[in-house]
Amino acid sequence: MPITDDETASRTLLDAAYSIENKDDAKRLYDDWADGYAAEMTANGYAAPARTAAALARYAGDLRAPVLDLGCGAGLSGAALRDAGFTAVDGADFAPRMLQAAKARGVYRELMLTDLSDPLPAAPGQYANMAAIGVFSPGHAPASLIAQVLAALPRGGCFAFTLNEHAMKDAEYGGRMRELLDTGYASLLFKELGPHVPGIGLKAEVWVMRRS
Repeated sequence: MPITDDETASRTLLDAAYSIENKDDAKRLYDDWADGYAAEMTANGYAAPARTAAALARYAGDLRAPVLDLGCGAGLSGAALRDAGFTAVDGADFAPRMLQAAKARGVYRELMLTDLSDPLPAAPGQYANMAAIGVFSPGHAPASLIAQVLAALPRGGCFAFTLNEHAMKDAEYGGRMRELLDTGYASLLFKELGPHVPGIGLKAEVWVMRRS
């Protein structure tokens, strides 16, 4: 079967997502991709949302407590959190058109436009738990966000996130997490390597860290 122009364009955007170098390029890419993102990622077997949501649900405690989905994109991660049992899910993303797609999915209480290199859109303790699924990768969210999220959580709150294979090779991410764990600021509850986007052969680690 021949590949259509739309399929070619979408595959180009998927490839580009893992080669961008800064947040401005990322914002443009995800706004351009908003209409086809969910369908393309689903077609490529996007496994990270279900894997991460299940891991967070295992350790989060009360699934009725509010959870913030950082970098929520078109809402695939929010849908996975809902499927895992969370009932109060808010989302935040830096791409306006992605937020429009997420709103149409109907799984979020509230959606916020925010840049994850800026202060978090949440008061300390406002969310019992947070997730960042498919967010940490070079050129996307900075490693410093991990400490910011943990600082915004109440003691005992959990942060579930993915590190794709590109992020796993970046010493900045590993260094930040070792510092948080070695100082006792957080504890590691879960870490598992598995499929991320199987259609392009990409794997990721799912982590769950708890604020001490």
